[in-house]
Amino acid sequence: MCGINGIISNIKLDEGELRKKITVMNQLIFHRGPDEDGFYIASSESTSVAMAMRRLSIIDLSTGKQPMYTDNNKIGIVFNGEIYNYRILKQQLELSGVTFNTTSDTEVILKLYEQKGVEAFKELDGMFAFSIHDKTKNKVFIARDFFGEKPLYYTKTKTDFVYGSELKSLISYLPAKPNICKEGINLYFRLTYIPAPYSIYEGIKKLPSNSYIDYDLATDDFTINEINKITPVEKRKISFNDAKKEVYNEVIKSVESRSIADVSIGTFLSGGVDSSVVTHCLSEISSEKIETFSIGFEKKKFDETDKSQVVAKLVNSNHHEFIVKESDFMNGIDEILLNFDEPFADSSALPTHLVSKHASDYVKVALTGDGGDEVFGGYNKYYMGKLNNKYTSIVPKGLHRQIIKLTSGLLSTKDDNRGKRFKLNRLLKAFNYDGNQYWNIISLAFTDQEKVQLLKSNSLINDTFSEFKTKYNQQNPKNLTDFRMVDKNVSLEGDMLVKVDRTSMLNSLECRAPFLNKAIWDLTNSLPENYLMKGWNKKYILKEAFADKFSPGFLDKSKQGFGVPVGDWLRSSLKPELESYIEPKFLESQGIFNLNYITNLVKNHISGKEDNSLRVWSFYAFQKWYLNTYSIL
Repeated sequence: MCGINGIISNIKLDEGELRKKITVMNQLIFHRGPDEDGFYIASSESTSVAMAMRRLSIIDLSTGKQPMYTDNNKIGIVFNGEIYNYRILKQQLELSGVTFNTTSDTEVILKLYEQKGVEAFKELDGMFAFSIHDKTKNKVFIARDFFGEKPLYYTKTKTDFVYGSELKSLISYLPAKPNICKEGINLYFRLTYIPAPYSIYEGIKKLPSNSYIDYDLATDDFTINEINKITPVEKRKISFNDAKKEVYNEVIKSVESRSIADVSIGTFLSGGVDSSVVTHCLSEISSEKIETFSIGFEKKKFDETDKSQVVAKLVNSNHHEFIVKESDFMNGIDEILLNFDEPFADSSALPTHLVSKHASDYVKVALTGDGGDEVFGGYNKYYMGKLNNKYTSIVPKGLHRQIIKLTSGLLSTKDDNRGKRFKLNRLLKAFNYDGNQYWNIISLAFTDQEKVQLLKSNSLINDTFSEFKTKYNQQNPKNLTDFRMVDKNVSLEGDMLVKVDRTSMLNSLECRAPFLNKAIWDLTNSLPENYLMKGWNKKYILKEAFADKFSPGFLDKSKQGFGVPVGDWLRSSLKPELESYIEPKFLESQGIFNLNYITNLVKNHISGKEDNSLRVWSFYAFQKWYLNTYSIL
C-alpha cells in the first residue's frame, strides 16, 4: 500500500469538485500503487475532508481495500506502508474483545486507534504514512514512521490544508508554482538533498519522521507532535558475547517480520555486510530458494558483483545480476531525477532505480540492507569524526590553514575517482575547530565558504544547519552516538530513504529495510560505543554476530558503495546539456548563482583541469529540476 493524498478545507466544498481535485492528485502517484485506488469524502456545515490512496497489494489481497472505517463509520483511514507487528497487535486487540472484518494491517491501525487514540501510534513497528479522520473528535491525524521511510508533504493555504506522499500531487492542487525556499536551496547545495522539515518550495514542508499532525477542524489549526519521545539512553553494562547474541536474535526477528507478504519477495544483494546479512537471514527462514538481485557496471572500478556472487552461491539463491552501461542510465536519467519533484543529487539513485526496475519483473517486495551503517556504525565518516577530536587537539588552527593551502594542489584529482587522495582531501577540509566538523563531513557538495561564492547574497542564509543543531541537540557532535543521531535525523531521512522510496515506487516495487527497526536502534544505542566500532573496525558487533555464517574474513572486505561515474558523464554524454545550464543569459535570468564562480567550476571540470564531480552534479540536477519546473531555455 503505497501512496496517500488529502485535502482539508475550512469551507464546505461541493463533493463532486472535491472528488475531482483529489482524483487528480491521486492519479499523479499511480506508479506507487497501480493495483487499486480508494477515496474518502466527508463534509460538514463548515469543513470538508477528502482522503485518497493508491495501493500496491502486498498483504490481504482480497479484503484489504481502503479507505477503511470503524464499525460505527465515525472514523476513517487511508494508509501507506506496512505494519510488521500487526498480527501481534491484532491478537492483543482480539483478547480485549475487538472484532475484525479483514486480515489487513490497515484495520489493525484503525481499531488500535479507536481503542487508544494517538497513543496507539507508539505501538506500530513499521514504515508508514497514514491519515485518520475522527468525526467524534472533529480532528484529522496524519502520522509518519519512526525513521521516515515513507514520505509525507504538506502545505497550508488560506482555505485548505493539503498533504500527500509526493510533491507532484500538492503542486497540482496549488494555483501556481511556489517560490524557491531559501532554507531548502541552502540545504541542498550543502548536502545534495533537502531533509525534513523543508522542501525546495516556500510554504511546503515535510512532516518530520516519528511525528504526527493533530489537525483541529473546529479551529482550522494544527500542531506537530513526536510519536516516541526521544531521550538520551544510558549505556548498559553487558558482556560483548551477550550483546552479540541479542544483536543476532533481533536481526533475525526483524528480517522474519519484514518478510511477511502474500506475494513474492527477494533481496537487493550488493555483497556488502548489510545486504549479505539480510540475505542470509531471509534464506534461513525461507522454505524455498530466495530471489536475489545485484547490479554491476562496465567501468570495473565501480563494479563489485564478485562479492554478491559469493553470497548468492552460499545461500543458493536464484541470483539475478544485471550489468549496466552508460546508455542504460542516459535513457532514463530525466525520468529518474525529475520523479523526485525537487533537486536530488545522490547519484546512487540511478543504479537503485535500475535494480528496482529489474527486480520488479520477478518480485513485488525486496528486502534491503538500508540503515545498517546508521544503526551499527558503519560509515567511513565516523572515522573522520574520531580523527577530528585528535587532530584539533594537536594541530593549531593557524597551522591547519597552512596545511590546507599546501595540500590543496597535491590532493586535487582530475577524474571521478573517489580514492585515497579524494578522501584525504575531504577529511582535511572537514576538520573544524568550532564544533561544525561533523556537519562539514555530511556536506557532500559545497562547503560553507564555497556556498557563499556559489549563491547570490539574496539566496544565502548564514548557518545552514542551525535549526537541526538545536532541534536534535547536536551543536557539536563529538562521539559515535552523536554522529549516528545526526545521520538518522538528517542523512537517512533526507537522502537514503528518499532515494529508495522514489526509485522503487517508480517501479511499483516495495522495499523493506530490516535494520530500520526501533527495537534494533534502541538496542545499539544502549551498547558501549566500542561494541559498534572497535578501534577502526566498523560494525564490529554485527559482523561478529554473523561471522560464522560466512567464510572467514568475508564480512571484513572493504566495499566502496553504490556509486556511478557521473563526473565522467558530465564530460561526455551530458556535456552539451550541462553547458547549456551555464549560458550567461539563462544564469542571469535565474538570479540564483554567481555567474563567474559557477561558470569556472563547470568549465574546469569539463576540461579535465580538476575534478568537481559532486559539486557539478548537484548543480546539474538542480538546473534540470529548475527548467522542468519554472521555464525552458
